[in-house]
Amino acid sequence: MSKDCGNHGEDDIRRTCRRFLAFLFFLALVVAVIALIVYLVLRPTHPRFYLQDASLRQLDVLTANASAAAGVLSTVLQVTVASRNPNDRVGVYYDRLDVYASYKYQQITLASALPPVYQGHGDVEVWSPVLSGPNVPFAPYLADALAKDVQAGYLILQVKIDGRVRWKVGSWISGHYHIFVTCPAFLIGTGGNGAPGANGLRFQTATYCHVEV
Repeated sequence: MSKDCGNHGEDDIRRTCRRFLAFLFFLALVVAVIALIVYLVLRPTHPRFYLQDASLRQLDVLTANASAAAGVLSTVLQVTVASRNPNDRVGVYYDRLDVYASYKYQQITLASALPPVYQGHGDVEVWSPVLSGPNVPFAPYLADALAKDVQAGYLILQVKIDGRVRWKVGSWISGHYHIFVTCPAFLIGTGGNGAPGANGLRFQTATYCHVEV
């Protein structure tokens, strides 16, 4: 009798353990399914940025001399950048956006801070900052490349945006995410006799920007 009771008790323990493990597996499965649904439904799409215009007001290169290791470049560039939120359920907080221009991966203007803004579903924001870079140290090989580009009647600059964003879903707001935007600016000569020079370079066409979040 005692042996049967012992076997019966062990069977109860096994059944309890199996039920508990099955419950844990079911609970983990439910959590995984819910997480997958939330990710697929609310997964934010990167905001879309466009460079609509770029006006080159100044581009002066002072080449290096025997006593200087590098020349200096002075640039003034006004740009118009637009951003659209393509998400239907997700809003975007732009908490910090710094805009600057670069040439062949070298920054040539100071960063200009854009005002913080909230972008709702499908909303479009437009900014037109003036980017200025007075007397920026410039490597001689970059100065030569820049001069050749201008003489040839074209110039490719990059307008870059570096900042921090948050996502908003209903009343929930996420933590900060880093956003980095690169917009190519194609400038070409307007025609006429002789080399166009910097003042003769005009923005060619609106371009789509590459966005990383």
